[in-house]
Amino acid sequence: MFKDFRVFIMRGNVVDMAVGIIIGAAFGAIIQSLVADVIMPPIGLLLGKTDFMNKFLILREGFPASPYHTVMEANKAGAVTLNYGVFLTTVVRFLIVGIAVFFLIRFVNRLTALGPKKESPPPETTKSCPYCISMIPLAATRCPQCTSTLQEVYPGTQG
Repeated sequence: MFKDFRVFIMRGNVVDMAVGIIIGAAFGAIIQSLVADVIMPPIGLLLGKTDFMNKFLILREGFPASPYHTVMEANKAGAVTLNYGVFLTTVVRFLIVGIAVFFLIRFVNRLTALGPKKESPPPETTKSCPYCISMIPLAATRCPQCTSTLQEVYPGTQG
């Protein structure tokens, strides 16, 4: 059983998928830091020193009652909150990942286009005799198998 599992794990697709998941998780952490630590602070500064991670609406008061300055304070007090700042930050993170994936796909498509071209099939040099169905040269006017005279005129023949 262990041998079968090892063979399954060592398949190329499984290993590639595992590497992709690990790289994706690391990329997600980088994007999360980029959004939370680099992009949102200047946006918050432009909008009047706003910390988007602590933007929320109180749906039901907790004990002790508001004011709550952070989402954590509101949660500690048992208040029910609508955390629109966290949602906005997540939307920005999603957009950045989407843009990065879009550019990655464009890059891969361009690399694929630079690869070897598919060759067109060679032009046909034979045809089928309508009487005996054997293959004969395209320019033939008589079938060498059944000796039938061919009525069709093909390119490169006289008739």
